Amino acid sequence: MLNKSKTLFLLCLCSVLFSFSQKKNDSTSIALDKEPVLVEEQIFKRKEIDPLRPSKAAFYSAIFPGAGQAYNKKYWKIPIVWGAIGTGVYFYLRNDRQFDRYRDAYKRRLAGFTDDEFSDENGNPLISDDGLIRAQQQFRRNKEISLLVTIGLYALNIIDANVDAHLLQFNVDENLSLRPHYQYNERENSSDLGLTVNFKF
Repeated sequence: MLNKSKTLFLLCLCSVLFSFSQKKNDSTSIALDKEPVLVEEQIFKRKEIDPLRPSKAAFYSAIFPGAGQAYNKKYWKIPIVWGAIGTGVYFYLRNDRQFDRYRDAYKRRLAGFTDDEFSDENGNPLISDDGLIRAQQQFRRNKEISLLVTIGLYALNIIDANVDAHLLQFNVDENLSLRPHYQYNERENSSDLGLTVNFKF
């Protein structure tokens, strides 16, 4: 009986000594080095916000399409703007010429002439008078649609320059950030999700 109690006492003593000899690891503790850590202060170059920049870009695009994109230094957009507006102007002029052709031929027929471009050598009409009227209506409608599309593309050019100038001044530096983070806790075998808001003056 005495040997059992001595053995038990020695076992308890060893376990207590063993538990005190272990260094406790805490996931929240930070080990500090002997030398202090020097943190260099970062210097951020802040751009001045120009409140008139969006209106200047829109004004330049209104005067000359593509000038606002050049002001915003988005040079790759200039050929797109010119191509879009130039295509609208091309189709407007093309439909206007076709409309004038059919209108002139119809006017000559009303005046009694049979030598318009839509008649053969003998004066027989290749296109009837009703056909000339329908062609005029079609090309007038196409001309008006081309004009509306061109005006819409011109307005879109102005809006693009204005919005681009607004976005160029949007603050996305490291002093103002919102970041989600994920951390795995090994001791508890669980994961922690969090959100960090960083705001430095």
